[in-house]
Amino acid sequence: MIEDAMTTASVPQPRPKPMAMSIRYRRYALTMLFLVYMLNFVDRQIVNILAEPIKRELGLADWQLGSLTGLSFAIFYATLALPIARWAERSDRVRIVALSAITWSLFTAVCGVAQNFTQLFLARVGVGAGEAGCTPASQSLISDYTTRETRASALAFFSMGIPAGSLVGMVVGGLIADSLGWRASFALVGVPGIILGLLAYFTLPEPRKSSFAASEAQSAPALREALGELGRNRTYIWLTVAMAAMSFGIYSNLAFQSSHFLRNHTEGLGALAVRLNNLTGIQLGPTGFLGTVLGLIVGICGAAGTWLGGWSTDRAVMRSNLTAYATIPAAAALCMPFALFATYTTSNTVAALCLMGLPMMLQSIYYGPIFAAVQSLVRPRTRATATALFLFFANLIGLGLGPLSVGLTSDHLARSMGSGDAIRWALISTSLVYLLAAAAFMVARRTIRRDIVS
Repeated sequence: MIEDAMTTASVPQPRPKPMAMSIRYRRYALTMLFLVYMLNFVDRQIVNILAEPIKRELGLADWQLGSLTGLSFAIFYATLALPIARWAERSDRVRIVALSAITWSLFTAVCGVAQNFTQLFLARVGVGAGEAGCTPASQSLISDYTTRETRASALAFFSMGIPAGSLVGMVVGGLIADSLGWRASFALVGVPGIILGLLAYFTLPEPRKSSFAASEAQSAPALREALGELGRNRTYIWLTVAMAAMSFGIYSNLAFQSSHFLRNHTEGLGALAVRLNNLTGIQLGPTGFLGTVLGLIVGICGAAGTWLGGWSTDRAVMRSNLTAYATIPAAAALCMPFALFATYTTSNTVAALCLMGLPMMLQSIYYGPIFAAVQSLVRPRTRATATALFLFFANLIGLGLGPLSVGLTSDHLARSMGSGDAIRWALISTSLVYLLAAAAFMVARRTIRRDIVS
């Protein structure tokens, strides 16, 4: 199979075909990676629904909550992703994914025994260190399992682990917190990841066991060569800017949307919880009710947006419209500030929860297109490194600084307004970063046809 370099300066070179697998086995492999990624986000995002109980028990400020949901995780997640990706270019990627899942799950359970901010911060650092190996190795595997024409859909299916994990984390975390407390939530959600990591280790296929793929792994470029390849790719650079801006907005929103509702819709949530309890006989407090509802909104609407982005992009690519990798995410990003403004300024609790579905769908549309574009912008032997470097900036800037900046802004605004209004306007002001993301996507659109090579 000949690699389409899409540039007159490139010489076509042979590239490995997708791994020879039965349809059933390929579906199993993709499903297993999806489940691992889902637990990745369960363990990563569960702290968001538990933020208020943690804040009360440990006496934390909003900036400390922001660091727990972002900076503590991002420090090692971002810095370890690149060396682990370099390992993944040459080694067994299945083993890396499995060991990562077991590691982050153990540290998630450790979060439940933390007695102060420092201990919880360090445990979250451990979660980030464990999760650093998951995405680059998984996306590299998926790219070997599939063709370019189906890559966006496959990576969109994998990325559904983000909303699905957020759903499970919020629902399960909220329900357990209501009945057993926030510490039990951390302990119980850590167990499935250990089991799934072992299952992945013994059942997932590694395409590099074929002779051609093995030779590709052995000839993986040196770090300087890989960085040079990425640094010369203008589209890759602008997509990295777009990803960092999107991550800044998304993680800021996810980290504090529960706090916004619990502070600004306390009475409305309480009334809705009582009404639901009377109808079903289930006894939910405001936190459990909010976790369930937000989890369903994030999960269902996020999954719909992720599927829509991957499906529509693959259809466009089949018609040779490669610019869809950038234009579809750009359109969604442009609408985000307006959707969030409407959501956070609405005083009616039911209306606010319903409106939240739109930004949750819009913010998920870009996952499939942008990850598929990154995998297609580099040679197969550089894919894990490209993903790791891509996520390095996205997580360091977006996950590390996004929630922290919202927390700092909220603490500052709280001096002149109540904590409810402070968190509301901190979130609204942060949403303007989506306009930067839309602009970066449109700049990337200009060169994407030329830069796609695999």
